[in-house]
Amino acid sequence: GLGFNIVGGTDQQYIANDSSIYVSWIKKDGAAYLDGRLQEGDKILAINGKDLKDLRHKDAVELFRNAGYYVSLKIQRRLQPQNGPVGHAGDGESGGLPLAAILVPGLALAATAVWILLRYRQRM
Repeated sequence: GLGFNIVGGTDQQYIANDSSIYVSWIKKDGAAYLDGRLQEGDKILAINGKDLKDLRHKDAVELFRNAGYYVSLKIQRRLQPQNGPVGHAGDGESGGLPLAAILVPGLALAATAVWILLRYRQRM
C-alpha cells in the first residue's frame, strides 16, 4: 500500500461539517513515511488528478487502492496554531525559561549582596 490511513468522507466526517479526506496515520517505513512529505492531519484534495470532494469514505479508499505504482497527491497542510510552536500536551515543557535559569543567578546575586554587607559591617 501507500503506507498511510485516511479518515473522513461524506458518510464518516472526521471534522464536523467537513466531508474532506484526511491522513490519520502514517506507517513507519511505509512509502509515505520514506517520502517524507505527507504528514498526519494533512487534507488530501486529490489523488492522481481525481478530486476527493464529496466522496463516501469507502469510495475514497477504493481510489487509493487502485492508484497504481506512481501516485500524485494534492494536499492541504494542516493549520498550525497561531500562539506559538506546536508541542505535545503534558511533555513537561513550558516553552519558557527553566526555573533554574532564573533562580540560580538570583541566589548567586543575593549571596554576593549578603557577603558584601557582612564585610562592610565588619569594617565599621
